[in-house]
Amino acid sequence: MNPVAFRLFGQPIYWYGILIASGVLLGILLAMRNAKVFGEDQDSIVDLALLAIPFAIVGARLYYVVFEWDQFKGNLLSIINIRQGGLAIYGGVIGGILAGLIFSSRKKKDFWNLADICAPSLILGQAIGRWGNYVNQEAYGLAVKNPEWQWFPAAVYIEANQQWHLATFFYESVWNFIVFFILMSYRKRRKRTGEVFLLYLILYSAGRFFIEGLRTDSLYIGGIRVSQLLSALLFIFGIAVFVIRRKHAISPEANIVPAEGPEIETLETKPEEEENTGDKDEKCEQVLLQDDKPQEESSTQDDNPQ
Repeated sequence: MNPVAFRLFGQPIYWYGILIASGVLLGILLAMRNAKVFGEDQDSIVDLALLAIPFAIVGARLYYVVFEWDQFKGNLLSIINIRQGGLAIYGGVIGGILAGLIFSSRKKKDFWNLADICAPSLILGQAIGRWGNYVNQEAYGLAVKNPEWQWFPAAVYIEANQQWHLATFFYESVWNFIVFFILMSYRKRRKRTGEVFLLYLILYSAGRFFIEGLRTDSLYIGGIRVSQLLSALLFIFGIAVFVIRRKHAISPEANIVPAEGPEIETLETKPEEEENTGDKDEKCEQVLLQDDKPQEESSTQDDNPQ
């Protein structure tokens, strides 16, 4: 497949860029819709996107360049050429989180709530963007030698080396779509803000950890795959923070302020009322006894002869 979709004023427009842009656009529209669910105004989502998108692109590129420095040190201008790929999703996530922290701090917004709004959009964009790897013939896995498995989507044919490889980009895209539907179904059942985003970190990191182990183009630090290491750390971090925040979750009843009025009765006031009722009964009996005494005296006097 030709990576160039068409030309505009003589400049090539790549499928990779089109797919990334489509994912971003759909993500913004979805986040604006989710904003209503989480009680946030849509204008704030647009403002956040204007800040987060540049941060995410820069973060994704820098992450890739740092671990592929030998490829760029001879031509520094190539660092800014992202039309043909070379973006690392984890770098984009880190850049987006940084933008969210800055935005929430300046606008006095709840960062965790904004993260919940954006999490489904983020994973949806990742699922769509992975198909840019297919067009660019990248992010594939180990070579497939068995002819019975040399078919798409189990494997993908790479023209550069004339071999079939595991279609790891496809595996991750499918997993991302699964995570997307899980997040969309969970968003209205969260107990605390941040749980949708933390669930995204947990699920995506789990899938990425295993899929990364099948790839042949991983970024390394020493002899360790960077994405596998980061996936493991984010998986542990996500679970730990999720559990801690859930344990300290505020129950819905705690936010209810009881109305003032005589109609409200509590279990604590009933014993006092019973005591007061008992006291009233005793006083009534004493009054009745006092009323009976004069009658008895008068009747005794009438019975005596004069």
